[in-house]
Amino acid sequence: MFGENKGITLALATAFISGFAVFMNKFAITFWQNSSVFTTAKNIIVAVLLISVIILFGKIKELKSLNRNNWLKLILIGFIGGAIPFLLFFKGLSMTDSVNAAFIHKTLFIWVAILAIPFLGEKLYKIQILSLAIISLGVYLFVSPANFSLGTGELLVFGATILWAIENIIAKKILKEVSPIVTSWGRMFFGSLFLIAFIILTGNGGALLDISFAKFGWLMISGVVLFGYVTTWYSALKFAPAGVATSILVLAFPITAILNSIFITHKIPFKIILPTVILAFGIILISPTTNRLKKYAEQKLQKRPNTV
Repeated sequence: MFGENKGITLALATAFISGFAVFMNKFAITFWQNSSVFTTAKNIIVAVLLISVIILFGKIKELKSLNRNNWLKLILIGFIGGAIPFLLFFKGLSMTDSVNAAFIHKTLFIWVAILAIPFLGEKLYKIQILSLAIISLGVYLFVSPANFSLGTGELLVFGATILWAIENIIAKKILKEVSPIVTSWGRMFFGSLFLIAFIILTGNGGALLDISFAKFGWLMISGVVLFGYVTTWYSALKFAPAGVATSILVLAFPITAILNSIFITHKIPFKIILPTVILAFGIILISPTTNRLKKYAEQKLQKRPNTV
């Protein structure tokens, strides 16, 4: 129970980081003509930060002890989690509104919950299905049909979301054997290698070296934020059920919406209060702690002597 609570706390931290990151990257990406170059440069910085942490905390021994299967999974995570979806997501983000991108990305919990049933053996009980429906309603209420359209940018973000869902399933499996920090490094290191190859093959290799002071500043900020995201997220995924952890990530959406309202629209976001309450209620319902309390109450009622 302590481990799951730790995972839930880390997932909450990841949600706050994610909400800020989606909003911030909308500005950072404007300094780059090519979103793929921005993504590659940012991920390289994160990979360097992670290898520094691995060396600093003596995790090199763990790297040396990894077996062939572990390495293959890390490479796969790097490709479908740290490379292709980043290209799709940031290209889509450059073509759509940051809130729309956040909305699509926050459907991640649905796809992870579905995939976790056959591949991780996680179960969906009636109360969990109800909570998923409630969370879905909360996410939907953030974007009214009048303000949301499904264009090329949105489709690219959706493709990235599906790949990240698959990545989470693979990561959940490898985290049984490999630490979160090493798994994070594998995602970003191998992902960066794939991204560098893509940039060179598309003739944009020189753009990686064309970095102004402003670009470098945004890269460092984005890199540190992504570093925080990936390390807290894999730690959360190690301890909490995949379906629960990804459900908590939807709280990033109101964070992005609030930032967008404050700095872009300059309007007090009263309309997000109800959706946020709905999201919080759905997340509480799906929490393992809530399910345990429910079972505990049922057991107490069964043991109560019949006084009639």
